[in-house]
Amino acid sequence: MMNQAGSLLGIGFSDPFMVGMIGLCFMFLLVLAGVRIVFAAAVTGLLGLVELLGWGPAAGIVGTIPHSKSSTYALSVLPMFIFIGFLAFHAGITQQLFEAARKWLGWVPGGLAVATVMATAGFAAVSGASTATAAVFSRVAIPEMLRAGYDKRLAAGVVAAGGTLATLIPPSAILVIYAIIVEESVGALLLAGFLPGIVSALVYAGIIVVWALYRPNQAPRGEKSTLSEKVASLPGISPILLVVAIIMTSIYYGWATPTEAGALGAMVVFILALMKGTRTRTIGQALMESAKLTAMIFSLIWGVLIFVRFLGFSGLPEAFTEWIVNLDAPPIMIMICILLAYSLLGMFMDAIGMLLLTLPVVYPAVIALGYDSIWFGIIVVKMAEVCLITPPIGLNCFVVNGVRPDISLGQVFHGITLFFVADVITIALLLAFPEIVTWLPNLMR
Repeated sequence: MMNQAGSLLGIGFSDPFMVGMIGLCFMFLLVLAGVRIVFAAAVTGLLGLVELLGWGPAAGIVGTIPHSKSSTYALSVLPMFIFIGFLAFHAGITQQLFEAARKWLGWVPGGLAVATVMATAGFAAVSGASTATAAVFSRVAIPEMLRAGYDKRLAAGVVAAGGTLATLIPPSAILVIYAIIVEESVGALLLAGFLPGIVSALVYAGIIVVWALYRPNQAPRGEKSTLSEKVASLPGISPILLVVAIIMTSIYYGWATPTEAGALGAMVVFILALMKGTRTRTIGQALMESAKLTAMIFSLIWGVLIFVRFLGFSGLPEAFTEWIVNLDAPPIMIMICILLAYSLLGMFMDAIGMLLLTLPVVYPAVIALGYDSIWFGIIVVKMAEVCLITPPIGLNCFVVNGVRPDISLGQVFHGITLFFVADVITIALLLAFPEIVTWLPNLMR
């Protein structure tokens, strides 16, 4: 088969590793030139497979990937989680969550900002979509903070950073994608993301309080609510608590698979939406938005998996693993260097695309160094969170600016500086105390 194939690049089949390196560089050049990752990865993967195997085998591989991966049962959890988030937004659950957080936390230094972080964490537990969370709270929380005298930059930064919590707190679409790529348990990864997500939210809240004490004019205290007002706000958060309880307990105790747990959560949100009088047209809009986002994610997975298959035939992941393992450096230093590389990549690529393209090369090396697969998944997804708020891509920052054009993109990026520091602190905690990640999954086992 190798001898019958024609060479496109003129390199020859004696050095598939070099073909892999050229393909990797070519793909990154396409991305930097503005080509969407799905097309850059698919085209590079197809050309690379043709170079290594010939047209017939390459066409066969590329043709079977969309069907074989779409029919994977683990992927069916994605539309369930996505639908939960969109329907919860359209049903108006978000506003009630923010109001409850404001009643309980508004009196502390930077109280409205702290309440926003906690509300985004709660919404993340039914959303799983970072950009959706940022868009929702740009409409709900930023006007309240500006009316209370908050600095524009801080208000925008809180919402952009708070939205990233959806990538860790289950249900998280990106954790599901990681699990599928590395063939790890979806349920274990969703459980593993819960405590790190809470830690991230607490670190965000802590740094807001410190900043508000230092600059009270930028984040003034709110009025203290009475106990009766606080108690009266609690029914508003019960739908989210119910959905979180259903998803987490059913996965933890093994009563349902993640897909079944997601379907149960979607059914509960659907019933709650009907009880709140949500119109059929609104529910249809949530279904349409869910279908669009699901199709986008599936297309991205197809394109990148074609590229991943090409890398596998080139032998590049094995060569990278061997090089990493043979480095004369402590594993923790190698891990820090890998995370720094992710932070640089995140300046030019979106989170899902970055993970899909790098994990086939990086993951085997990390496991060979002796690190836990689930722990690394949470660490790398946390790095993806950082990429969602760092320039020049910083997708959440663009979302906030799009919803609130009165706050310039430069002001939004200025506002996330505090939260970038908070993310560095969180990552350091997860590196120093891996039990934060592994405790819940180990209990499940």
